[in-house]
Amino acid sequence: MDIKKVFVVGSGLMGSGIAQVCATAGLGVILSDVNREMLERALKNIAWSAGKLVEKQKAQGPLDAIMARITPTDDLALAAEANLCIEAVFEKLALKQDVFRDLASVVGPETLLASNTSAIPISSLAAGIQHPERVLGLHFFSPVPMMEAVEVVRSQFTSDEVFAQGKAFVEAIGKEPILVHKDVPGFLINRINFPATIEAIRLVEAGVGTVEDIDKGLRLATGRRMGIFETGDMVGLDITCGALTAIYEETKDPRWFPPAILRRKVAAGQLGRKTGKGWYEYNPDGTRKEIKK
Repeated sequence: MDIKKVFVVGSGLMGSGIAQVCATAGLGVILSDVNREMLERALKNIAWSAGKLVEKQKAQGPLDAIMARITPTDDLALAAEANLCIEAVFEKLALKQDVFRDLASVVGPETLLASNTSAIPISSLAAGIQHPERVLGLHFFSPVPMMEAVEVVRSQFTSDEVFAQGKAFVEAIGKEPILVHKDVPGFLINRINFPATIEAIRLVEAGVGTVEDIDKGLRLATGRRMGIFETGDMVGLDITCGALTAIYEETKDPRWFPPAILRRKVAAGQLGRKTGKGWYEYNPDGTRKEIKK
């Protein structure tokens, strides 16, 4: 099946990024959100991001053509027009299950249903809906327009054909598929990356090092483009905390339980760039505030 139109649920950082790369690749996109203000903000962010890439000749334009391929909506019923639906809502199992049930009730049995979850097992989302064999994971990384990898995750239900279609879709939008053959919480990359994130947070919590020095050391010593805490602020501390909680709840392994300092920051609303404060503090335009020494 050729995927010509994609329905994206959720217009936040990940959802808008997915919509952008799909539209840039020439696909029709319906970007869905119950919050119209978020939709309007997402379209502005997509236009700015896509415009920069076209300007630098890193994306094929013109910008007007890319934006014309994106239709914003708050009507989930429009998912019936798509060949592939990608859920990109908050990292909470019950919420994602609700979205999948709603999607399954309006789309045909041939429509692929995918989740962009970074940690929740895909089998938990596929269970209980009609035709669970057409459900898979498509885990994009942030920022979506810049990051080349996408994990294609096979659940216990996913058919061979759907797994192959997911791989082909990722290649069609100019990304590199990372195949995850067994559905474990956190998949491949985060199962490797999250332990380092947790250890870095615990080192700050224990007063061994500062956020700034750990990030600087990781950039200079390991070649990372962004430090762990810089990345965390971009993604959102609530997203990281939710992902770790999902892995912990699935495995009951205490090593995945979110550190106290992370949980307290989330409870205080210090979620990163989007709230102006996370591990760092930010100006209204999203630039980081200078640290006073």
